[in-house]
Amino acid sequence: MKLDQPLKIFPTAMHPCSYIPGLIARNAVVDPAYEMNPEIYDYLIQNGFRRSGEQVYRPYCHTCEKCVTTRIPVIDFKRSRSQKRIWKLNQDLIVKLNTGGFREEYLPIYQCYLESRHDSMDYQGVETFLMAEWCNINFYEFYQIDEDQQERLIGVAVTDLVTSGLSAVYTFFDPELGSKRSLGVFAVLWQIEEAIKQKLDYVYPGFWIKNCRKMNYKSNYQPIEGLIKGKWVAIEKAAS
Repeated sequence: MKLDQPLKIFPTAMHPCSYIPGLIARNAVVDPAYEMNPEIYDYLIQNGFRRSGEQVYRPYCHTCEKCVTTRIPVIDFKRSRSQKRIWKLNQDLIVKLNTGGFREEYLPIYQCYLESRHDSMDYQGVETFLMAEWCNINFYEFYQIDEDQQERLIGVAVTDLVTSGLSAVYTFFDPELGSKRSLGVFAVLWQIEEAIKQKLDYVYPGFWIKNCRKMNYKSNYQPIEGLIKGKWVAIEKAAS
């Protein structure tokens, strides 16, 4: 792809690594003034970038290359035994698509999720974190049917639609119900199936870090590829 305008990328300040204790990290950030659109973002995703809100970035650590951008070739994907079990367990859920942005109904679930998973109560700026005006963003809503036959929202998978696939931005869910259902895993499996339906090539699940427990799970989705030294290569499943 040939860009219509020069792409300026700036390094951020050094900061403690969020994933590996004792390491110092920084990112390379696309100029915020750049006129981003879904096609350009797709090109950048294929070259290792992700977004957080409007900011498009990739790790830029001189002494470390442990953060690896990943993609799942959906047509080749095969569910593992446990993934088959999780897929079957969640077939009673109803999935709805919301393209209208972050809804107030999401906030209590998001708050509970942060408190349970990240020991955080920083709910401010959630829309800034998830939204980008130039991006095609899908909010996939997962509903459980309660005993009174009412639909109950239990989780949301925030997903960018790009030319080559679906990019998983963030998934949050009711901590109790979501954990029982392994809803985080199911959300990825559902995104893979949705990409196949839309005749897309990939699901981009984010960064994989081999030596970080909360980031190495992505290798459970096989086959999966990582962008290493400018080339997409197969990543083997982590030893259990």
